[in-house]
Amino acid sequence: MALSDWCQELCFIRDLIRTTAVITIADACRPLAGAVSSGRDQERNSRGAAKASQSMEVTADFQDDDLSRFAADGAAALPTAEKEGYVEHEGARIWYAWYGAGFPVILLHGGLGHSGNWGYQIPALLSNGYRAILIDSRGHGRSTRDSRPCDYELMASDVLAVMDELHLEMPAFVGWSDGATIALIVAMKAPKRVAGVFFFACKMDTSGDKEIIELTPILERCLSRHAKDYSQLSATPNEFKAFAEAVSLKMKTQPNYSAQDLAKISVPVAIVQGEHDEFIRHEHAEYLARTIPNAEFVDLKEVSHFAPLQRPNQFNTAMLAFLGSHLKIQENAS
Repeated sequence: MALSDWCQELCFIRDLIRTTAVITIADACRPLAGAVSSGRDQERNSRGAAKASQSMEVTADFQDDDLSRFAADGAAALPTAEKEGYVEHEGARIWYAWYGAGFPVILLHGGLGHSGNWGYQIPALLSNGYRAILIDSRGHGRSTRDSRPCDYELMASDVLAVMDELHLEMPAFVGWSDGATIALIVAMKAPKRVAGVFFFACKMDTSGDKEIIELTPILERCLSRHAKDYSQLSATPNEFKAFAEAVSLKMKTQPNYSAQDLAKISVPVAIVQGEHDEFIRHEHAEYLARTIPNAEFVDLKEVSHFAPLQRPNQFNTAMLAFLGSHLKIQENAS
């Protein structure tokens, strides 16, 4: 089932969303009569305060396996950025932020989401001496898009434009879902500018997709959160349905890299897969690990496509192990 189909289904089956704390995708797709920017700002500020409180409660054994907490409050609040801004590139304004100092690690979020979904990962990176850089993908979060169809290679070029703006010579990448594909494309296009890729929960050709035959409660909660966040962050807050349709078309038709393409990848790569991933075939992840030279395969148990939210400590342990094993922290890191 395509993402646009999920949006349509939720518009007609509103009782699937069982909590009044979560806005339905129907609400996000429907024009908001009388909505004004000041109202959105007030709601965003209230949510930020709630998330700040939430982040203080996260413990070492924190779990959100059913995404009920994510649906209600989002991920943990991000810390204050040392720098944030926009890069104008190819008809879009691409938002970025950086945190901390040390070897740079760029985190790229999944489709329909935004950089705030990394709220549980940023503190782990900072406490281990890394600089974390967040980028909202084209059309996602605070970043805008133009009228062109969504395209992975265009999104990868956006990332390189941000790297140029921030003078990042050779960062590592942590990619989740769409962000993983974008990160690996950057590694293919500019290998001398990528120190390594932690590739979580995505595909490099369309044979990697699972068939989605029904909306599970976890998917409902995730989509509802994404719709609400879009309405609060986007420059086009009432256009989530059109946005979801554009992203869905991209996911159904892209990417399409061959085994020969993958065999040319020359940077360190970890292919990371959740045991219960809803979207990506486990066999495809294993194929990627076999085909990309010297890639390692990491199987995350008891989690799904949303491991960074469900069991952040498990995800962070694997992420930090990859970074620590494959990256030499340089004293003159940019």
